[in-house]
Parts: sequence; structure tokens; C-alpha cells
Amino acid sequence: MGKELTIILGPTGVGKTDYSIELAKEYGSPIINCDSRQIYKEMDIGTASPSAQQLEEVRHYFIHTHSVTQYYTAGLYELEAMALLEELFKEHDRLVMVGGSGMYIDALCNGLDDFPPADLKLRDSLMQRLADEGIESLRNELRVLDRASYDTIDIANPQRVVRALEVTLQTGRKFSDWKSAPKKVRPFAIRKIGINRNREELYDRINRRVDIMMEQGLLREVESLVQYKDLPALKTVGYREIFEYMDGKHSLETAIELIKRNSRHYAKKQLTYWGRDKEIEWFHK
Repeated sequence: MGKELTIILGPTGVGKTDYSIELAKEYGSPIINCDSRQIYKEMDIGTASPSAQQLEEVRHYFIHTHSVTQYYTAGLYELEAMALLEELFKEHDRLVMVGGSGMYIDALCNGLDDFPPADLKLRDSLMQRLADEGIESLRNELRVLDRASYDTIDIANPQRVVRALEVTLQTGRKFSDWKSAPKKVRPFAIRKIGINRNREELYDRINRRVDIMMEQGLLREVESLVQYKDLPALKTVGYREIFEYMDGKHSLETAIELIKRNSRHYAKKQLTYWGRDKEIEWFHK
């Protein structure tokens, strides 16, 4: 029997964790996490990490395994996940992976293009522009230079916008074009299962999940991370808005509504990102 990796993907809040646990039990497989934020041990509530009970039901990998202070990228994930899969496939014919991070999933499935070494002077100038002009100025430039990236990356994340602009300006080649090279051949079959719901139900689930996060202590969790607020890992929905509340930019009630709104926007971006992947088998719950 050939080896097969089944990847459960879909927008935030759709119910990937529960489905992946059901499938993993059916396969007798552990679960490999492919979420770029759940890997961080300091970020639990705001990333909707699996509960203690869920972690007991099925063995999970790449959950709370790294620190926000560590430099981590999709490229590093590709290397570490491939090494893990090589070991797990010695004992399993079918494995389950789950996540909503499109770039991490692409890195695992296709490999990453060999981007040129970073131009630190260019990056510094873009970061200075970010501080002086704000994110909207950089977004507008990215929209003009590389509309495909503008439409698919998380443009609410300054680091993603800066990186896309940096590569485009440095190489004269659109950031999105770097991701169109022939994919690497993996020594196992890959099946992608996409989960979706009707938009009204999905958005209601997202809104309710944010309320639950607040009840579970998201505010305390973010307060405990204030010393790390400028690190890339913390420039993400659910943390960024509460840091802004702590800085006096708006009320806590407004921060909660912004988390809900930005989570809904992120879900829409995720679906747009995967919309062009014809390998995904979609089904609606």
C-alpha cells in the first residue's frame, strides 16, 4: 500500500479540529498541525489551539512546540515537517495533517521557491516607511505592483506586506510569480480535503468563538505577552487588536468587534487563497 497524507484545510472557525480528530481516529493516525500560530507555546487561547481533552484523544505534533522569540518560517516548517513525516510513515500508511495556513500547506505539498537572500537595506527602508506612512501606503503599492499577492496574502499583517514588496522590488519579479515554479515531488500521495460552511453560519461561528476566547481569558493571555508585541508572531488577529486597546487606541468592546471583523476578513482571504487549487476536494458541513 502506498503512503498517503490527508490534509484537512479550510477557513478559520469552520471546524477543522473536530473533523481531523474523527479522521485520525479512523486512520489510527496522529495529527500533524499546520497552523502557523498554534506552534507557539505562548499563544493558546487566541489561536484556538486544540483543548487539553482533544490533545489527549489523539497525539498532535507541532502544537506549542516553539517560542514566539524563535525565528520561524514556512521554509523551516517544510524541513521539520518533512523530517517528521519520514519517521511517522515508517509506522503508518495514512497520516492526517490539519491547518489553515496556506503558505505552510503549500510549503509542505509543493516546496518553496528559492527566494533570493534578503536585501536588509531595502527591508529597513520599507520598515521605516511602514512606521512613517502606515500600512495602507504599502498595501496600495503592493496592489499596483502585484495584485495577485494583494488579493491572497493577509494584508492586515504588516510583515507579509513588507515581505511581498521586498521580494518584488528587489528582484523585479512579482512575489506571486515566485510561487509558480514546478512543485517538488514528495514520496507519498497527498489528498486535500477542504471544509466550508455557508457564509452566514461560518461568520456566526467566528463571532461566537471570539466571545468564548474572551471568556476563557484572552485578555490576560495578551497582557502576558506585551513584552513580545513587536515580534512577527504577535502581529496577528486576536492579539494585535488587544494590544491596540492596551495602547489606548480604542475600547475593549471595540477591540472585540475588530477581532470578529478581522477574523471574518481572514476567513474570506483563506478561501480566496485556496480557490485556485483544483486539487482540493471541498465539502460543506
